[in-house]
Amino acid sequence: MSIKTELQNTITDLAVAGKGILAADESAPTIIKRFKAINVESTEANRCAYRSLLLTTPGLSEFISGVILFEETLGQTTDDGKRLPAVAAAQGIVPGIKVDKGTMPLINAPGDVVTQGLDGLTDRLIGYKTQGARFAKWREVYSISPDNPTQAGIATNAEVLARYAAICQSLGIVPIVEPEVLLDGSHSIDRCMEVIEIVQHAVFHALHRHHVELEYILLKPSMVVPGKDSGYRASPDEIAEKTLIELRRSVPAAVPSINFLSGGQTPEEATTNLNAMNAIAGNAPWHLSFSYGRALQQPVLEAWQGKPENTVAAQKALYKRAKLNGAARYGKYTKDMEQV
Repeated sequence: MSIKTELQNTITDLAVAGKGILAADESAPTIIKRFKAINVESTEANRCAYRSLLLTTPGLSEFISGVILFEETLGQTTDDGKRLPAVAAAQGIVPGIKVDKGTMPLINAPGDVVTQGLDGLTDRLIGYKTQGARFAKWREVYSISPDNPTQAGIATNAEVLARYAAICQSLGIVPIVEPEVLLDGSHSIDRCMEVIEIVQHAVFHALHRHHVELEYILLKPSMVVPGKDSGYRASPDEIAEKTLIELRRSVPAAVPSINFLSGGQTPEEATTNLNAMNAIAGNAPWHLSFSYGRALQQPVLEAWQGKPENTVAAQKALYKRAKLNGAARYGKYTKDMEQV
């Protein structure tokens, strides 16, 4: 099979109407925080049990086309000895892998960070592919302040994302390109829109320089929202309108799917805002989908509480949340669905 055929097959399996991506790729420090909130210790056994619960949820593939895994999960197995990536694939869910190594301060750009992990990435990806991963994810992070992101931060992060994406495609692995503009801060919704547009223009210019083929990537952006400390609460309609304006200005039509991150929104907010976008998207050239972590998993963790006897209840919570976001993919989600 040629590399282009591999890439196209993966895109075809990921960019599916009514479906999105489950982000289950929490790093070690993040999963510690998630588990601490429900008084569960983050041991290897508990992490394996929890992620097995996610991937064995009956019917999950009705609304989830792919799952982003943490490196540890690629080698883990269910209680009956089945490898977790194979469990996902057997459900019809494409396994993917988070490949970045976290952020560090960007020298001479106070307030900006850059993501590590390009060194040795080719070899790591080859190994991940043998373990079943067909796509990857890399996150760059941008904070908003009167001085940030800086020009150096914008340019450096765009270059890193493009280098990562080019390496992935050379190996037949679809890259998810994630330029996350953080919700933190007191900025206005218009300032958020301005920053996201600048960031995404820089990212796509860098992808072009590195000959990344846009037909074989997914974009995982932030929605256009006001800073969480701004004191302003935007309506879903306003968020949808401004996000779509920004996307039409900066994202080429060749990109097959835009899978939003939830970025600290509640599960209900993330679903409502995605629904509002799809309700007015009209002839948008890309799928408008989701790649949610906490916005899919928070109700699951609350139901699970680390207890095996709660597995079925936790899986029902995941299925429900996935189903609601599946409805939002068509602009057909309503608040009363939360009560069913």
